[in-house]
Amino acid sequence: MSRPMLLADFVCLPPAIRGDVVEGLAAAIDTVAERGAASHRFLRFGWYAAALAAYGGHARTLVVEEDGAPVLTLPFVPFGLGFMRMAAVPGCYWPFRSFGVGLGASDATFKVALSILASHVNALRIGPVQDDDPAVRALVKAARAQGWVAIDRQLGETWTLDLPPPDTATEPWPRNSTLRKNRFHEKHLAEHGAPEWRFLSGADWPTKFAALGSVEAASWVGQADRTDPKFARGAHLAFWQAAAADTALATMFRAALLTIDGDPAAFSFDIDTGDLLYAVANSYDPRFAKQSPGKLLQWRNLVAARDRGVRRVDWGSGDSGYKQVLGARLGSPIRDWLLLKPGLPALAGRTFGAFLGQKSLRSSSPT
Repeated sequence: MSRPMLLADFVCLPPAIRGDVVEGLAAAIDTVAERGAASHRFLRFGWYAAALAAYGGHARTLVVEEDGAPVLTLPFVPFGLGFMRMAAVPGCYWPFRSFGVGLGASDATFKVALSILASHVNALRIGPVQDDDPAVRALVKAARAQGWVAIDRQLGETWTLDLPPPDTATEPWPRNSTLRKNRFHEKHLAEHGAPEWRFLSGADWPTKFAALGSVEAASWVGQADRTDPKFARGAHLAFWQAAAADTALATMFRAALLTIDGDPAAFSFDIDTGDLLYAVANSYDPRFAKQSPGKLLQWRNLVAARDRGVRRVDWGSGDSGYKQVLGARLGSPIRDWLLLKPGLPALAGRTFGAFLGQKSLRSSSPT
């Protein structure tokens, strides 16, 4: 009589891993986004398609599967001189340019991804990304193990704000002193006309981008010679309009809008991924500057975000003044990465990196 099978009798085989590069954007991008970190679930097919439509480029997608299920999707487009065979991850600068990786993807997945990538490109640019980006961290680690060289360029540091859960703070949030200041400014703001505070999402896009654009056009962003507004005109506006055609992305796109007598006066636009909110852009009409309309709107926006479950706000880099006033602190560094495959590209990368005085993958890569 045979004995029953025990757990020890079973052999746990490693997952079967295979990958390929397909023309265009792969449908698997959405599958991997939904299985990845919540913070990266906006990196959907519609996100990359909008980037290609707005900024140009012909994409291919590296797809890696474990046991027949896609776990990594890395779109890339050519950049630089064609004979150099260099590629970059497409997307929008805000909040970062990265790629999709499913939770629990094995180290072997990244090894296979790099092996396949090396047969198609000599170098891959990724960024800007933060040092704690899970996909890039794992890819950089695997690249180091396989003899790739990386040149990194730090672009700044992100500012983050932790929001206290509702009804658990030991003291009022916002503080009573902040609320008194806000009421004072709101009283004087009403002297310009009737203020209305609105929150936009989902079905409000893409038509309501026009309201954000009108504020931006009147602000310093729209007037300065060297700035590139996100919603007033140009390729950036085209990107957000196209991305909003994806209903999943449109649900993540949120904005707070202040109007005075029906005319847009201030806005704050965000990507809501659940626990984490990316603050993409905010602006105000300088006619109301003395009443701090942007700050008044931002406080309302933060309270609303906290009440629906957001626990952290990522403001990106720059403009540290108002962010610190609201309680933000410096977070992770933001970098551009250039990965160069083993051989002549890696040798050129070492020489180039040394010439620029930049750190190599071994010394600067997060691990």
